[in-house]
Amino acid sequence: MTRRTMLGAIATSPLWMQPAWAQPNNLKISHQFPSGSINLGDFRDRLSRKFAAEVEKRTRGGLKFSIYPGSTLMQPNAQFAALKNGTLDMALVPLSYAGAHSPEANIGLMPALVTSYQQGYGWKNAPVGQELSRILADQGMVIVSWIWQAGGVASRGAPIVNPEDARGLKVRGGSHEMDLLLRDAGATVVSMPSNEIHAAMRSGALDAALTSSTSLISFRLQETARSLTTARGGSYWFMFEPLLMSRTVFERLPKAQQAAVLAVGADMEKFAMEAARMDDAAVASVYRGVGAKVVDLDAQALRRWQEVARNTAWKEFGERNGNCAKLLSLAEQSIAKL
Repeated sequence: MTRRTMLGAIATSPLWMQPAWAQPNNLKISHQFPSGSINLGDFRDRLSRKFAAEVEKRTRGGLKFSIYPGSTLMQPNAQFAALKNGTLDMALVPLSYAGAHSPEANIGLMPALVTSYQQGYGWKNAPVGQELSRILADQGMVIVSWIWQAGGVASRGAPIVNPEDARGLKVRGGSHEMDLLLRDAGATVVSMPSNEIHAAMRSGALDAALTSSTSLISFRLQETARSLTTARGGSYWFMFEPLLMSRTVFERLPKAQQAAVLAVGADMEKFAMEAARMDDAAVASVYRGVGAKVVDLDAQALRRWQEVARNTAWKEFGERNGNCAKLLSLAEQSIAKL
């Protein structure tokens, strides 16, 4: 083959004619939740798969993804450092898990600061959301999808409705600030990721655990619980659990791919909210089906938890640094009246 013939073959090949942004690039998405399929299972795994499929479609195969559910790629708490340094591409992860290294992250599970989905999703375009996005970008992460989940309490004994119901119990809260709330209520706090709750409750290392409605189902906590406090009537436990991309990875993508990632991420938010609400309702029937006592929170109980939180968790968070003080101030502007 002559040089002219070879160059002509390259110039007319499909690969040569593709735009640069369309070259395949396989990214890894990590999360701690049970594996399923695009249509069945934990909605956070489903969302990851839907996101991957749609971005691949919109970029005409320029971006491809591998999903690593169930902490098969790395442990939950390791994901933030990996995102920040660019060794992990994407993760769907509770933001508060980063609280030990980034105090601002605890705004993502602040007791009774968010009490409804409307309020939580309203953060995205509000000053509090813009400030949180800026802080995370400075720390090396880009919010791709805003995902909020309400949560309830699975208990080995009586249901936990009011603060005094937690007194003397070993309870998992899920964040530093939630732990402060529980300690003030008289509980002994036990810290662990949500995928370790089942074993701890079965062994008696935990008496009760606060976690999302989806995790209350996906991690089969009904096998160890005698009662459940749901989020159907509102909740003081709202978790910000975004789909994040490493800023290092995001910024090396061509503009067209960046736009596709953000557009699909925004499209996933409607699915996330609908799925979370469905799980808030479904968890009650799952627990009732195994004979557990199921109760809801009312406005009076929510106000009591909020009063405790304002003087403990909120106060401590706002005093940690300037970013925390600003985030709290902005978030309080969006508080729904109970």
